[in-house]
Amino acid sequence: MSTQHTATTASEVVQKATLAKHAAPPLALATTEQKNSALHAMADALIKETASIIAANAEDLRQGKENGTSSSLLDRIALNEQRIAGIAQGLREVALLPDPIGDQLAEFTRPNGLHIRKVRVPIGVIGIIYEARPNVTVDAAALCLKTGNAVVLRGGSAALHSNKRIVEVLHEALRDTELPADALQLVIDPSRASVDEMLKLNGLLDVLIPRGGHSLIQNVVRNATVPVIETGAGICHTYIDETAQYEMALNIALNAKVQRPSVCNSMETLLVHEAFAERHLAQLAEAFGASGVELRGSASARLLVPSMKEAADEDWDTEYNDYILNIRVVSSLDEAMAHIGAHGTKHSECIVTENQENAARFLETIDAAAVYHNASTRFTDGFEFGFGAEIGISTQKLHARGPMGLPELTSSKYLISGSGQIRG
Repeated sequence: MSTQHTATTASEVVQKATLAKHAAPPLALATTEQKNSALHAMADALIKETASIIAANAEDLRQGKENGTSSSLLDRIALNEQRIAGIAQGLREVALLPDPIGDQLAEFTRPNGLHIRKVRVPIGVIGIIYEARPNVTVDAAALCLKTGNAVVLRGGSAALHSNKRIVEVLHEALRDTELPADALQLVIDPSRASVDEMLKLNGLLDVLIPRGGHSLIQNVVRNATVPVIETGAGICHTYIDETAQYEMALNIALNAKVQRPSVCNSMETLLVHEAFAERHLAQLAEAFGASGVELRGSASARLLVPSMKEAADEDWDTEYNDYILNIRVVSSLDEAMAHIGAHGTKHSECIVTENQENAARFLETIDAAAVYHNASTRFTDGFEFGFGAEIGISTQKLHARGPMGLPELTSSKYLISGSGQIRG
């Protein structure tokens, strides 16, 4: 352990990170069968303890309502039998996925006879700082344990009771497996100080992954001395081109906004070509209104649908995670792409068009982790991509980009075999 932590070894953060650090080496040696057996045991335990988890979750929801928490955030916190069953099924699906640890990425022999192999290995200890979704607690545990990584979780205070009970259940399950239970840790301290401390735990944490809103992510990115994999806030756009089929455009746009508006891959701004808007914007607005969506429009959009509120400059850069949608009418594909370039967060962007040339330009030009043609941005998800649960959506370009599944939670090392070679 780094000497810089010796004065603060009594803190909860350092204590739990130290336990995870000590558990990492034996975990890294666990076999695929041992890891999969543990994941199934964890899934069984969640199902068995559904009632106690829902009771803990009810306390979070009660406190959230008392504190005036928005309905969209309460939805992100809420657990029921169906959601817990889905979370447990996610554990089982991760167990079914191929184990990347030990995969050989390259093999070659040098002219001097050195035989070199490059293989996947665990990263070590991963710190995850996230906000209100308790399913992240299980997803993160599943992906980290499957890849042989110990994990230190620090969830938001809004789901503290839920997260605490979930980790208690998972710990109980792990104690009956061959994996070290200490490889999974949850920081209970809800204060900002616990986050600040995690950001500086060089020597105990190998990497940090923040999941949440823009302010949380930027705090981690700007202040951490531990390496960070940046997951992005989702100011996602759908552009309806002039040649789009109306029914397809309507279905994609509605799905992207209202299927679950509280998540990062939901749409925040709808861009509509002026020719399509003249024919169909009033119908689109009516459909969104029927779904309970508040519309905020540009001047050109409000000319066609005067009932829209006026969109303020800051609205184009706001991740609502709520039933609020910006609408802007544009004159061309170029104007749409320029708007996305100015206001997007490099998360997920969509074009709805029958013009294959425009689709190709959009797919090739837009700088984002996921770019869609004629499909909802809601598919940017590790489960939907076939990765099982995900650790987050990376919007950076180094190490990982897009939904991060098992391979993205690995590093690599070179294994070199010789016969007495020395360098001249």
